[in-house]
Amino acid sequence: MRDDGFHVFDTTLRDGAQREGINLRVSDKLAIAQLLDDFGVGFIEGGWPGANPKDTEFFQRASRELTLKHARLTAFGATRRAGVRAADDPQVAALRDSGAPVVTLVAKSDGRHVERALRTTLPENLAMIADTVSHLREHGQRVFVDCEHFFDGYLHDPAHALDVVRTAAEAGADVVVLCDTNGGMLPADVARVVTQVREATGVRLGVHAQDDTGCAVANTLAAVEAGATHVQCTANGYGERVGNANLFSVVGALTLKQGRDVLPEGCLPEMTRVATAIAEIVNLAPDTHQPYVGVSAFAHKAGLHASAIKVDPDLYQHTDPALVGNRMRMLVSDMAGRASIELKAQELGLDLGGDRELSGRVVDRVKGLELSGYSFEAADGSLELLLREELGTPVRYFDTESWRVITERRPTSGASPLDDSYESLTEATVKLQVKGERVIATAEGNGPVNALDRALRSALEGVYTALAGLELTDYKVRILEGSSGTNAITRILISFSDGAGEWTTVGVGPNVVDASWVALEQAVTYGLLRQGYPRG
Repeated sequence: MRDDGFHVFDTTLRDGAQREGINLRVSDKLAIAQLLDDFGVGFIEGGWPGANPKDTEFFQRASRELTLKHARLTAFGATRRAGVRAADDPQVAALRDSGAPVVTLVAKSDGRHVERALRTTLPENLAMIADTVSHLREHGQRVFVDCEHFFDGYLHDPAHALDVVRTAAEAGADVVVLCDTNGGMLPADVARVVTQVREATGVRLGVHAQDDTGCAVANTLAAVEAGATHVQCTANGYGERVGNANLFSVVGALTLKQGRDVLPEGCLPEMTRVATAIAEIVNLAPDTHQPYVGVSAFAHKAGLHASAIKVDPDLYQHTDPALVGNRMRMLVSDMAGRASIELKAQELGLDLGGDRELSGRVVDRVKGLELSGYSFEAADGSLELLLREELGTPVRYFDTESWRVITERRPTSGASPLDDSYESLTEATVKLQVKGERVIATAEGNGPVNALDRALRSALEGVYTALAGLELTDYKVRILEGSSGTNAITRILISFSDGAGEWTTVGVGPNVVDASWVALEQAVTYGLLRQGYPRG
């Protein structure tokens, strides 16, 4: 476990799980907790035992199934009810019996919430806090107190808000967390309030910021600058409404920008892996433009940037992407110059040999293709095949003689003439030249692209057996701007995987089937190249 001087406290499993669209199973929560421990957070808030069966089960299983190297598991719950002793409150008992070494208690710190939501008095609110904290401390648990709606409460009635902080600390709370529950604060105001509270109470303070103004990360950093030594965040900023302070952005800033030692040694490079893995578990697409960990966080497109990066990557990057487990990427587009092409070729493992004529020729070809509708930013497979052609080492495993697709729509078996019940059947035929022989294959599929994919595989698998291990994983259609109606030019991006990696190719054509064939032909060619077949 780390030194206790600064706390990185994660609440993804509790507060982050309140995001619309996230519904975690207990096994999901256990997997995320293990990932967060890999990243080196100090505390993992697992949920509210006793409030729902899922969180109760999580704490029961966590004690048996989790092996935490860095983090302490934390249970969340509320102070006792008004008029009931903490020792007699069943929800407090659930916290006490959870097995968690740390409990985070939520307490009202805005007098309006005390009187309208809890329907009790300000003195009773303080008694609820003191009784619950001292009861849990007597049973050997460490206690943090989350002062809900603190900043709003402090602006409304600073005296009671400060009394809440003092009461919690005097009862034995190790940290009192100031919560911007409505997410409406700005950094300068957070810094001012945290400074005032620290000077007035002398209590160890933390911060919990929601992101409703888009300032949760900035508000968290402002609180730290003002003296807070405990930050509550969620992975990828997940949380209710628009979310919480993003764990990875906060830790990245504290570590790389402020030089604070807030993670165990060797954990920071796990950032990108952990962020992506958690996104997959919650079944949300990773944010490609997320700071530090997004796939585009260190991606460069402009030719001017590439020229400088070729001299020194630090000229256009705020930090080394390897420090957070990410990598620099060069995007090739109609904005590309020679430097972009040369750097991208290096990234793909190709050497242009400093040949300015060659790189200039590639630039011209890319710009011409992009003018006609191609986009190579997300199509590294197509770009590498193009580069190999220009290098004089083209990749060719087969030549297409022709292909055709027939789609038939007919009533389902047994349907009456009055039924609007039809089925579509698509058949594709491809004619190829493979190693000097003419091959014809026909296949049926669920739509023209699936039928073409099956027919192409059928024609090639007898010669290239590794093709059976390739899987089409994504298919995107884009109707290009400037075209209209059924005459529109279509761009297709197809992604394949061989289990070890994924690649994307691009095709453009006058209709979706033409464009799909171009992308499909390249995707299969690139996949065979990855499998180590001679280039033809």
